[in-house]
Amino acid sequence: MDRPSLQTVAVVGLGTMGTGIAEVLARAGREVIGIDISEAAAAQAVSAVESSTARAVRRELLTEEERQGALARFRTFCDLQAAADADLVIEVVPESYEIKHQVFRELDAIVRPDTILATGTNALSVTRLAADSERPERVLGLHFFNPAPAMKLVEVVSSVLTDPQAVEAVTSLALDLGKEPVSVGDRPGFVADGLLFGYLNQAAAMYEAKYASREDIDAAMKLGCGLPMGPLALLDLIGVDTARTVLEAMYADSHDRLHAPAPILGQLSEAGLTGRKSGRGFYTYEEAGSATVVRDALTPLADAPVTPGRSVESVGVAGSGTMASGIAEVFAKAGYATVLAARGLEKAEIAKSRIAKSLSRSVSKGRMTQDAADEVLARITPAGTLDAFAEVDLAVEAVAEDLAVKQQLFATLDKVCKPGAVLATTTSSLPVVACARATSRPQDVIGMHFFNPAPAMKLVEVVRTVLTSDDVHATVREVCTKVRKHPVDCGDRAGFIVNALLFPYLNNAIKMVQEHYATLDDIDAAMKLGGGYPMGPFELLDVVGLDVSLAIEQVLHREFRDPGLAPAPLLEHLVAAGCLGRKTGRGFREYARR
Repeated sequence: MDRPSLQTVAVVGLGTMGTGIAEVLARAGREVIGIDISEAAAAQAVSAVESSTARAVRRELLTEEERQGALARFRTFCDLQAAADADLVIEVVPESYEIKHQVFRELDAIVRPDTILATGTNALSVTRLAADSERPERVLGLHFFNPAPAMKLVEVVSSVLTDPQAVEAVTSLALDLGKEPVSVGDRPGFVADGLLFGYLNQAAAMYEAKYASREDIDAAMKLGCGLPMGPLALLDLIGVDTARTVLEAMYADSHDRLHAPAPILGQLSEAGLTGRKSGRGFYTYEEAGSATVVRDALTPLADAPVTPGRSVESVGVAGSGTMASGIAEVFAKAGYATVLAARGLEKAEIAKSRIAKSLSRSVSKGRMTQDAADEVLARITPAGTLDAFAEVDLAVEAVAEDLAVKQQLFATLDKVCKPGAVLATTTSSLPVVACARATSRPQDVIGMHFFNPAPAMKLVEVVRTVLTSDDVHATVREVCTKVRKHPVDCGDRAGFIVNALLFPYLNNAIKMVQEHYATLDDIDAAMKLGGGYPMGPFELLDVVGLDVSLAIEQVLHREFRDPGLAPAPLLEHLVAAGCLGRKTGRGFREYARR
């Protein structure tokens, strides 16, 4: 069979996604037949493409001549018969086997024998759709991401029945469209949504449990992971009902509790609160279809009464590693007199010299003057013992992630620090209350989880235990604001917000590779191009360190006892082999030694 050139493409279903795909095809020189049973939807699609291409001309991404050519190539119809001459048909109708089967059955009687039929599903079985077609070898999945004109990723989904030449033809088309195709097998969610929706589901469950506010969950994932949107805002954009459908399909396939739709998704869907398209979901919007969030009963009050905090003039930071020096730099930059204590004065001096180098880089990049850098450095006093914390108002520990080490340190702080001093731990995964119980003043102990590198990362997770006093909590939030960080509140449970959502996603990515479903490169590409992630999961794992990642996974699994959180055996094997990521020169990938 010769590879078809796919010059004429029919798009069935002219909702947001179908319209976006039609625009991409028309702009790339294809003849596009848009089909929708609704005349209003077809007219709206033409209007949307006219508006979108006009914006592209204003931004000089398209000439007016190119725009007119694209518009001339896009014709709309309300009858499937219009697809008779198409080389490729892409259906983007609602996520229902019944509706999609009907479309495919009708197309079987209309299109040429060599026409390729593609489904745009992200949740249903391509194999099942193909098996009911008269030409199963010509049926495959072509999963674009929203908004189709902007998103680079296209997942090309093969079933066991698909002709490889059909796959080659649509892969070639995707490249012609300026997209980056990733070839995957047929399972619910494929690669990008398979990883994304599990994460979104856990965020919904976290919110439903009242563990953290919707604003704090979304801010934590944007600021802590560099994501373009928070998970709850993204669920509203995707559609709460759509997310529930995808998760139900994933759960039916995996039987993994992490994919069982959080009850709140069902409750919102049944109430018609499906997100932006209805005007209300996790957030409330100006109107149906609007992206503008408006105040509702759950919006935090800007002028809400605040519990008075304690006065903080001086800060002590315990530790000599990268995190400790980064936190000390943050406090000193904000004007606080800062004591940097390590096990021995020499280690403290080395940590201070690391801060000096960091400040010098800022000076060389024009971010601060040399005088300002000198002033910051002068505020930092290195010390070889915690006795130097006798007069600090806030003591922050940033030592090894080992509970016994931290408990011993807190017992020392309890003896050394003055009454009323706030004692904070920067732990990312250990119970804060266990540190608090090592002191005689657990009400003064709180978590302040900074993110690495501390001077650059804006997020701080503020972790209250059941014993933390209100004024200590208020003090730490106020200090976070003064050091120009964004505080988010969460309870004292494993992973807090960010790690509790991030590491199961990373673990699921490892399972995909372990099961030979997709390659490292394809998964990393899928999440960067399809999810807007700044790094793919395997790039991130190698940066974080596989040993650190495994330790966090183990803590999450122990706390929540969910089989789906058990660390992937491949991760355990790599750690056992000493392949810990960039720091050892080899993790999931190999790196040149410095």
